[in-house]
Amino acid sequence: MNNQDVAWLNLHRAEVILEEARSLKVKKAWNLVVRRAQEAVESALKGALLWASLEVPRVHDVGTFLRQHSNRFPPGFAQQIPRLASIPRTLAVERARSFYGDEESGLPPEMLYSEQDATEALEKAVFVLDVCRQSLESRG
Repeated sequence: MNNQDVAWLNLHRAEVILEEARSLKVKKAWNLVVRRAQEAVESALKGALLWASLEVPRVHDVGTFLRQHSNRFPPGFAQQIPRLASIPRTLAVERARSFYGDEESGLPPEMLYSEQDATEALEKAVFVLDVCRQSLESRG
């Protein structure tokens, strides 16, 4: 199995996770929507890094790596890197809070997020997956 095959697997995984996030939104599990959106974004962008034959870092926020290697991506993808790099940064911050709650205030994750938070997280994930899918499809 080569990098391109694994990139497609990452994208497929991201799509499955995104569907789960949509289902969780219907159930009004706002915190879990945010968490799954972050996971979908991470998986899709790591797939993009693999597609560009880059080593995938073991971090949740791969935005820096996208910026550092923007020349390795097709023009359409590279043009979107400023936004693509900011999305995982903002969602990675919410990764732990959306699942474990806020240590400082002692609030559980279910009390930290609103429908608006879930909607915004989903919109970000959809954008990332669309850009990644278009990029992978254009390269075969």
